[in-house]
Amino acid sequence: MTMMKKGTWKCIILSCYKTEPLPESENQALKHGSFRRLSLSDVNNTISPLSVEDLSNSFTGPKLHIFTFAELRVITQSFSRNNFLGEGGFGPVYKGFVDDKLRPRLEAQPVAVKSLDLDGMQGHNEWLAEIIFLGQLRHPHLVKLIGYCCEEDQRLLVYEYMPRGSLENLLFRRYSATLPWSTRMKIALGAAKGLAFLHETDKPVIFRDFKSSNILLESDYTAKLSDFGLARDGPEGEETHVTTRVMGTQGYAAPEYVKTGHLTTMSDVYSFGVVLLELLTGKRSMDETRPGREQSLVKWVRPLLKDPNKLERTIDPRLEGQFSTRGALKSAALAYKCLSHHPKTRPTMSYVVQVLESLQDFDDTFATPFVYIVPNENGSKKCFGMEEETKSKGEKDGSEENEHHKNRHRHHCNWRHLIKLPLSRVAYSDSALYENIGNGFSSPYTRRKEEA
Repeated sequence: MTMMKKGTWKCIILSCYKTEPLPESENQALKHGSFRRLSLSDVNNTISPLSVEDLSNSFTGPKLHIFTFAELRVITQSFSRNNFLGEGGFGPVYKGFVDDKLRPRLEAQPVAVKSLDLDGMQGHNEWLAEIIFLGQLRHPHLVKLIGYCCEEDQRLLVYEYMPRGSLENLLFRRYSATLPWSTRMKIALGAAKGLAFLHETDKPVIFRDFKSSNILLESDYTAKLSDFGLARDGPEGEETHVTTRVMGTQGYAAPEYVKTGHLTTMSDVYSFGVVLLELLTGKRSMDETRPGREQSLVKWVRPLLKDPNKLERTIDPRLEGQFSTRGALKSAALAYKCLSHHPKTRPTMSYVVQVLESLQDFDDTFATPFVYIVPNENGSKKCFGMEEETKSKGEKDGSEENEHHKNRHRHHCNWRHLIKLPLSRVAYSDSALYENIGNGFSSPYTRRKEEA
């Protein structure tokens, strides 16, 4: 369930008319702090409406491609059903392919084309926000916006294609292979770096809708933030917060923001804590199928994070013990801090990045042995599949060394006393990655939101 209601689409900012495509400037890396970024407020305060050409020319650095609707029909094969990736609050998403035959100096690559549904839950302002932010901000952990289309009532966005889809898809899809511990920590670090970059630009950016479905993954599981439709410029100077309508997704929004509408970078930190909790537990932030007290993941699990003795109860059981104990302890402590009820006590995203960097490639992952318990003839149980501890001749049953062996033997048997079957294998392919889109599934590049 979300906290937005369906809005009315209006074209109030841009004056859209047909223009000749602009040549792309030399590819330059944008360094935050090196230029004055155009903000949403700059556009909204413009007396004269901007044309699509004016908007593109106002950006510093690489220009966005201005595609015609006819060109996008070509690259998606007339928005073929075979190229359909999914649909959310913004509208349908299709896979396409672009190269320099379509536009000079355009890199050959697969793309995702997102089309605004005029009857959907989002509108022109969200489309514009994506262009304003992703058209100017470049970072390895932000999805790349390649261009857009604005013709009459058509509003489309063209992104780089992310082959593994969203974190939500891989983490919660019923028949997906379990994400390994190291991969989860890599994803968490990449997403944290993306948020830290946004918070530390010359004009801080508040993502406002950070969640697992808005984290997209490369083939090597590099995480990139996507869907900037609800992003807002953060407070500047002596301002402490930005006051906005409460918009976002239930279960991820910070409690003080839901209560007051006061938005800060700490609101994003809270949302990051929720996603980190999802990575640790393998459970959704909100799930109405769980018992009443467990429907909210934060309310259910957060009290357990401060007790190391209860750590095992919080870790995703699908990992089957294959995780770093030290890493899990530190991750749980970090999530606990991010989910603080008091915004001022939450850590900055820079601090979060430092902690997560220290958790990469931990080498104390518990190696699960093949263990099976069978009863002996005398009725006692014996562990097979591990080195058996035996008593030396002359040892007494009550000796200190023998007691140590017995305790060690008991410890291993308790950890793994059943035959563990191999994890299921799922072939990831472009056609299979986004199939069976239905209730409860959010496709990459899309969101379901309602206005509170």
